[in-house]
This record gives sequence, structure tokens and C-alpha cells, in this order.
Amino acid sequence: MYENLITFTFSALTAFFAIMNPIANTPIFIGLVDGQNPKQKKKTAKTACITAFLIVTVFILLGKYIFSAFGITIPAFKITGGILLFYVGFEMLQSKKSKIKHNQIEIEEDDTLAISPLAIPILAGPGTIVTAMNFVTKSDFIHIGILIASFAIMIGLTYLFFRLSDKVVSILGVNLITVIRKIMGLILAIMGTGMTIEGVKLAFLN
Repeated sequence: MYENLITFTFSALTAFFAIMNPIANTPIFIGLVDGQNPKQKKKTAKTACITAFLIVTVFILLGKYIFSAFGITIPAFKITGGILLFYVGFEMLQSKKSKIKHNQIEIEEDDTLAISPLAIPILAGPGTIVTAMNFVTKSDFIHIGILIASFAIMIGLTYLFFRLSDKVVSILGVNLITVIRKIMGLILAIMGTGMTIEGVKLAFLN
């Protein structure tokens, strides 16, 4: 049992790291908060991470009820989720620039930027939600608790990278961050393919 829990924890952490990738999201954060002072950057990072954590936690806890309410089947979800993950990974491999644009206008409320686009869809985007709900479709309370804790760890890591964003970029360099982004894109594409295959198998078995 303990071995299964360790495997589940490792899988959850790996999946969340691949889809969220704090290192690759750091340059995005830097671009969005350009012009903010250190205090504003800290507030933006904190608000974005807390908001993203709450959103994904809601989906983790209510995922089964959402499935039941909308009549979503596990095979259909896995196939759709797999295609979505593959698409996200493919875009990362192609080095596509984010379609989220940030107007260079002074914003009185930093929370606006923190919630959108940082929390949604950069941190708690469709890929993250799909990943979380995929793990929770056949999990008990122990696994759900581990999943929330795993996501909390990744959110904490993301917040740390955002707080140290300037130092991270200067140490790793833009080229290394680009390489990391492509590797994570490949991992996501493979995960998406595997999820789609599993969904097709489940559909035919049922």
C-alpha cells in the first residue's frame, strides 16, 4: 500500500511540475509584472498562487460530482484531456509565444493581473485542471489528500520562483529555460498520448 502511495505521489508531483513548470513560467511572470516595484511583485505572486490553488482544489474535491452532474464518462474525459495535454505540449515544443497579452497600462489593483492572466489560465489553466481531475477520477480520500498536498508543494515552488524571478533568469539564462520548456513540452505530449490511448481502451472495454 505504501509503495502505491509513493508511486501516486511521485506521479502527481511529476505531472503538476510538467504542466505548471515554475521555471518556464518565470519569464512569463517577469514580463507581466514589468514596471511593478518589489512590494507589488510580491503581492501579485502571492495572490496568483493562492487563487490558482483554490481553483484547482475545488476541482479536485468536486471532480466526481462534476462528472456525475454533467454525465461525463471517464473514457471521454481521458481522450479529451489527452488531446488537450498533447496540444499544450506540442505548442511548448514549437516555442509558441503565449497568446495572453498584457497591456502596458498602469493598473490600480494588482489583484487584476494576479487573477488573470497569472492565476487563470497560466497557473490554473485547462491543462492543470485536466491533470488534477484525471488523478481524482478513481481516488479515495487518502489519494485526494496527497493530490492536494502535491499541488500545494508545486504552488509553493512556483511562488518561490516568482519571488526569485530576476535571480532565476540571471542564473539559468534564457537559453537553458527554453531547453527546459521544450523538455517539459515533450513530457506533456507523451502524457497526453498515453492518456488518450488509455481512454480509447476503456471505451472499447466498456
